[in-house]
Amino acid sequence: MDIFTMVKAAVTVRQAAEHYGLQVNRNGMALCPFHNDRHPSLYVSDDHYHCFACGEHGDVIDLTAKLFDLRLYDAARKLASDFHLAPDKPLPESIRQKWKQKTKAQQLRENEQLCFSVLNEYRRLLLDWKKRYAPQAPEDSLDKRFVEACHRLPWVEYQLDILLQGDSYERSEVVSELTADGYIRKLQARLREERYHE
Repeated sequence: MDIFTMVKAAVTVRQAAEHYGLQVNRNGMALCPFHNDRHPSLYVSDDHYHCFACGEHGDVIDLTAKLFDLRLYDAARKLASDFHLAPDKPLPESIRQKWKQKTKAQQLRENEQLCFSVLNEYRRLLLDWKKRYAPQAPEDSLDKRFVEACHRLPWVEYQLDILLQGDSYERSEVVSELTADGYIRKLQARLREERYHE
């Protein structure tokens, strides 16, 4: 097993962030160390981080590399050292088992992250459409993209708020609704199409 796989299996982004001095609140938010952040805009979960202000994102190795200005390999080695992982020894059985089997909670987290990521991209698209396709004069006919942006933006922002700040029950309800009938996958495919046609 290579050092990257071992580190990602053994150390969560949140563990590393807190170990290196970031104060992550109960909603997973922290002040972003990559820009002058006055209000927490860095979302930290177990397997990734994302800043809503400056756009920085990645996994535990990316975070460490960025924090200490290291190459990815050196960041992985630093994590292995700081968290007392021996690259020449196999992972403990407990970690290997945990890594192999997706628990219900892990599946929910993955679905939650998918929903969050897709909705966040949709929100950016809608904000762009609202600005780009706004009527220039009262007599102009409304572009369907402008109408969609006005109609869907409040809903998308509400869903994102729940995924960011809701309790586990509220988040799981949102995820269930969004994954029902493959809605979030269809939206993801549509966003891919929009990127392709840009």
